[in-house]
Amino acid sequence: MEDFLFIGLGVVLLYSGGEVLVGSVSRMATAFGVSPLVIGLTVVAFGTSSPEIAVAVGAALSGQPDIALGNVLGSNVANLGLILGLSAVIAPVEAHSSFLRRDLPFMLGVAVLLLVAGWIGFDRRLGVVLVTLLAAYLWVLFRAGGAADLEDAEEGSAADRWVGTAGAVLGIGLLVFGADVLVDSAVEVARGLGVSERIIGLTLVAFGTSLPELSGCLVAAAHNKGDLIIGNIAGSNIFNTLLVLPAAIFLLPIVADASDLFDVGVVIGFSTVACVLFFRNGRLSRRGGALLLSAYVVYVVYLFTVG
Repeated sequence: MEDFLFIGLGVVLLYSGGEVLVGSVSRMATAFGVSPLVIGLTVVAFGTSSPEIAVAVGAALSGQPDIALGNVLGSNVANLGLILGLSAVIAPVEAHSSFLRRDLPFMLGVAVLLLVAGWIGFDRRLGVVLVTLLAAYLWVLFRAGGAADLEDAEEGSAADRWVGTAGAVLGIGLLVFGADVLVDSAVEVARGLGVSERIIGLTLVAFGTSLPELSGCLVAAAHNKGDLIIGNIAGSNIFNTLLVLPAAIFLLPIVADASDLFDVGVVIGFSTVACVLFFRNGRLSRRGGALLLSAYVVYVVYLFTVG
């Protein structure tokens, strides 16, 4: 009974965190004179990727860096298939021209780079390349500023900046803490029901690291905040590849096997489909979202039956 109560608490924290985050990002964007897309690509994406960072570092320190790679790849697929797909089913997601020109192609390019890296090897030299790419991307992003996506963008007062930033940090904290509470309690319930550790790891733990992104995007979809959704998804995938993965391989290099390369191919496939759907008319429709979601369900079924 106690575990079920904590599961309920986790759900409440996730919803509350999503509401606080969405409201704060809008205020923060206005206060700093930039678009919500830029905030989503940076602050929100980095914050919601913190569970992946924790898993990657912990896996590397325990001598299991392959878990870190699997978590990064699984999270990237879930972001595009499950979270973006489900968000679009709730409400079609519009994309600004800057996202289509800059961020979406970069996300796809980073996914393709993973395939090349998989053949060469995930060593520390690759980690340096990935982190350098992230620094260059952030420099371009902040230099552009994103103000062009806002109409009559003006910077707000210092108080608005502090309140918006504090609210965003609080929202992300609630999302991460809520995900941790929910997953820990769900794992205990699953163990009590006799579910194997392997199934728990493939489902609850992997899904749990994507809960902050999922909760934030679903609340954003309910409020029709498409910029926050696409910024969080693309930014999270970019941070996962260019920051989370290097955090692991700096500690311990990773040797990719055939199944890892297959999963990299799946990430590329989902990234390509997302690009095609967005480039068709600058938006992701409910039908496109349903396609991504259906493809994700097929992928998960494949993992359980074949992979």
